[in-house]
Amino acid sequence: MAAEEETHKSRVPEPVNITILRARHLRGSKGDSLTSLVRIEYGSSTLGESAKVDSTADVAAEYNFNAKFDCSFEDPVILDEVAYKPALVTVVEVLPKEKKQKEEKTVLLGQCTVDLLPLVKGERKYKSTLIIHPLPGSPLEGVPPDNPKPEVDVVVSVNEPLLNEDHLKDSNLMTITVEAAYSVPESWNPSGTQYMYAATMPVPLSAEKETTVIMSNGMLKALNDKDKEPPSKQKKWPQPGGAQGGAVYIPDKFLEAINYDEEDGELCGKEFRDMRIEAETEKNRVIWNCERRCYMDNSAVQGLQQRIAQTRLWPVEVMRMPMPSAAKPKGKEEENPIFFHGVAYVNLAPLLYPGVKKIHGAYRIHAYNDQEVERKTKRKGGLAEEAARMATSLFRNASPSVKPAKGGKDEKPAKEKEKDTAKKQPSQMLKPGAPGTNEASSDTEAPVQQNIEGMQYDEAGTYIILEFQLDRPIVPKRAPEELAKKVAEYIPPRPLFPRRTNGAQRAVDDFHNQVGSIGNLILEEFRGLFGDELDDGKLPQGNEAAEERRRKLMFELNTSGKYFAFKEQLKHSVVKIVREKYLKTSTFQDKDKLQAFLSDLYVFLVDQMHIGLGNVLSLEDETPVPAPLTDSSQLLHFAREAEVNENFELSAKYYQERLARNRNDADHWFDYGTFCLLISDITKAEECFKETVSINPQHLHGLLLYGVVCAMEERNDVAETFFEASTCVDPSSVLAWTMLGLYYDGIDSDIQAEYAFMEAQKLNMANAAAKQRQNAIAKAALATSEVTPDAGGSQQAEGSIVQQVGSGDTEPIGEETSEAGESEVAPAVPQVTKTPATPTDAKIPISKSPAVKHNNHPGLKKKMSISSNSKSGIEGTTRAKSATSQAAPSEVGSRPAHVDQEDAPREPTPVPESSIFMIAVEFLLEVKATQFCERALAHELLAPLGGPTPAYHVALARMKLQKKELDDADHSLKEALVLNYQNPDAWSIQGHLRYLQGNMEDAKMCYERTLSFVADAREMHSIYLRLASIYLQDGQYQEAKNTFLYACKKSPSCISWLGVGIACYRLGELSEAEDALCEANILNNSDPEVWGYLSLVCLATERQLEAEQAYKYALKVSLQEGPLLDEIHDMQQQVGFGNPQF
Repeated sequence: MAAEEETHKSRVPEPVNITILRARHLRGSKGDSLTSLVRIEYGSSTLGESAKVDSTADVAAEYNFNAKFDCSFEDPVILDEVAYKPALVTVVEVLPKEKKQKEEKTVLLGQCTVDLLPLVKGERKYKSTLIIHPLPGSPLEGVPPDNPKPEVDVVVSVNEPLLNEDHLKDSNLMTITVEAAYSVPESWNPSGTQYMYAATMPVPLSAEKETTVIMSNGMLKALNDKDKEPPSKQKKWPQPGGAQGGAVYIPDKFLEAINYDEEDGELCGKEFRDMRIEAETEKNRVIWNCERRCYMDNSAVQGLQQRIAQTRLWPVEVMRMPMPSAAKPKGKEEENPIFFHGVAYVNLAPLLYPGVKKIHGAYRIHAYNDQEVERKTKRKGGLAEEAARMATSLFRNASPSVKPAKGGKDEKPAKEKEKDTAKKQPSQMLKPGAPGTNEASSDTEAPVQQNIEGMQYDEAGTYIILEFQLDRPIVPKRAPEELAKKVAEYIPPRPLFPRRTNGAQRAVDDFHNQVGSIGNLILEEFRGLFGDELDDGKLPQGNEAAEERRRKLMFELNTSGKYFAFKEQLKHSVVKIVREKYLKTSTFQDKDKLQAFLSDLYVFLVDQMHIGLGNVLSLEDETPVPAPLTDSSQLLHFAREAEVNENFELSAKYYQERLARNRNDADHWFDYGTFCLLISDITKAEECFKETVSINPQHLHGLLLYGVVCAMEERNDVAETFFEASTCVDPSSVLAWTMLGLYYDGIDSDIQAEYAFMEAQKLNMANAAAKQRQNAIAKAALATSEVTPDAGGSQQAEGSIVQQVGSGDTEPIGEETSEAGESEVAPAVPQVTKTPATPTDAKIPISKSPAVKHNNHPGLKKKMSISSNSKSGIEGTTRAKSATSQAAPSEVGSRPAHVDQEDAPREPTPVPESSIFMIAVEFLLEVKATQFCERALAHELLAPLGGPTPAYHVALARMKLQKKELDDADHSLKEALVLNYQNPDAWSIQGHLRYLQGNMEDAKMCYERTLSFVADAREMHSIYLRLASIYLQDGQYQEAKNTFLYACKKSPSCISWLGVGIACYRLGELSEAEDALCEANILNNSDPEVWGYLSLVCLATERQLEAEQAYKYALKVSLQEGPLLDEIHDMQQQVGFGNPQF
């Protein structure tokens, strides 16, 4: 790369040719007929003038004039100048000589500027048709608006591109736009003495060198300022040279109206909306509307990236200067006084976000202070003095017709006023800080300086609108296709359909089918011959009778020709077996080998014939497999229940049973992987998540969890790929972006983490705004329906609104959402309300997509994120919408001119009910990813919407319980209860904690308090089970029975029905106990306790056979020695039966 740069710098200067072809619709001092020429200027140099050409209204002026300048490659400044300096074309009318006139008189008709930027982008030749803008006093000013505007055809060309493909790929172009400064100090008077207002900043030219960018064409405007120039949003050249009038504008470059919500600056929040609208509609402002292009080679791009990564903040200095004199004074060095020196700190870190090319926003202007600038930007000294010299030079190089405006009657000339100001303020910018300090107060440090004038920026709340745009992002973002390809490299997707069997296996299967088909035909022949005897039951038995029937059947097959037809039917399948399985395609030369082969083939065909006949004949005798009584969702509920009871072996059994039923369901693998994370089996968890993504590459949670596992194993490249892929699968997912930010935070990539969190926050705010609008629509519709006289219509309207709001799925997901439905209709087969097949974000009331189950269609994406159905942005108020029809026109760029004070009030700022980190915490707790959960909780503690809230402490306690850190969990729960003593989740987890500690009395008190609240806790099922088990231990059987029945009502399981059966047995309600135990046995027929209590019930009801069978099954499924087995033995001895061993 260094060699290529040296070759590029040593390149011979390339001539840039500017050809003026012709001009049309010109008008001279004496009408449409005129004689004219064109002059071409570049920078401060005049490239040449054309010959004089005659033209009329119908005949164009054919100049065909070519001028050129050399573009050197020794210094990147030359290419930078080509990017932002235009070529100026001036059309000059030549008047005929009068008597006694030595020289011809000339009249400047108009000007236009030629943009040379395409040359920097690698183009060799391009043609433009440009409007000729009339100069003051030109005959072109009188052209009627309906007439065609004068225009000129220009061709710009080079022999070889200024930059080849390699240089274009490595270089970049940054476009800086300074729009306007608003809420300027009140001491600035638009009608008084005119000043120059400049904005300047450093831009890297190479790794070591920087250039100073200056935009000194700022103009102070008042709200009701009615200038001769019409309002314009067109951008201006930073250094137009001698251009005047409309030629100072860049052709076809205009400011864009951007929503406040889409900005990146310091004042983009809704809390600043009213302040900004007032400043941009009712106060003075300084207008630049200036665009500066900056060419940066590869070293400059690297330098910019490194500087942003180090400091993030970029200084943009703002100042006011007196209008310089037209000519430089002789004999003494010129002074360039600076007033109102301020600085805006622009955070350029978003330019290092993946794929980001532009930032646009409003930034506060603060008083300039060297120490503060050095502390924030790591730069020593400012650019004000150099910028002042450059601004003065640019002013003097401009057209001589540009002069400072005249002041008011009571204003002094600018020069005298500056002298007076200098007398009143010896140090125009800096003054000593504390009035009581003296030089002896500090021996080593200089006294603190205060920028008195600059402080007026802070007092007035001045801010400036800036935009930084790159041609290509500094950090490229990987395309979704590339990420999908990368994911497929790590985890190849599983084929949707099983591969077709070919070759040998297919030939054998075909033989089986033919054997089965012929067998059925032979059976039909047999029934035709002996059907009457079979129907009457008089078919004789015995060897002789069977042999006679066989001979009769063979005779019938041979005489009818069916035997040979069956042989022909089998011949093709046998030939396929010989070719495909034995690979024999040619004749045998050796008869012994042929005989040996035929023997092997005969044995094989006979064996396969028996297999084929067995497949056909055994179908009628097979007992149909009964459909399972439990579905996949019930098995998941049983597995989660076993997890809570810490019976991990039983939980694994349920997860594996789900996989055995359907191994092609991605959710089954995902749930089993989360269980493996809980038991710290990382290797198996990785395999499960790998299977999840293999089956469904669009599985959002599977991608996230595989990335989590890779991050835990420090395979950061793979983890980053999967986290980024999740944001491409569902770009509107708050969870996906938050998880990506947590990953970047873990590897200390601060800027990338900031970008991901910012995207998540935008989506979270969009979800909150969407929910707010839905609620407003619902309230308005309900209010309308209440005053509607037609009751039926009101009910219909209300129902439609409820359906509309419900379609957004904004209610929290949890067990309590389905209580009403299950309490109204009792199903015949036990149904379970349980945790869905994928982890849900319960208790997070934000927009979610409806559950979509097992969607493997390749054209559809499975939306599984919390916020996947939310809108991608908030509809904000544009600046253009802020203006009304009565607005006074003024040149304010993209800002409104007036706001009607009687406008309808804006909607309130939406506040999300949960921060992005708590959304991630809920998901991570559900999937048992404690490492990332700790990171998310740490961010939640510092988040503006977070902090040590009750939800934070409850989540922290849940995580500590998963890690078995009971003391820390106890401390967090105490903090949560101090903040909210009526938090049902805190009390329920407190009960679980006491239960695990063995303090059953306190646990019972916590559970009972939880049930007494109006709102349910997060996991009611485990509360019912544990509270009921405590009742059983305490002998409170009626309370235990009722509590177990509550659990069965909400989500029946083997354990809940077993508890009902035990309670009823202890209460002597044997019939109800048997019914409950039978329900438990249906849900799990391998539970030893269920069989044990069934044996006790049968013994109590004196049913010996059933008691013995239940006892045998209890021992068969490993009923352990303990109180239950001892009770069974005692009961058996008491009744005298029940144990076959007696």
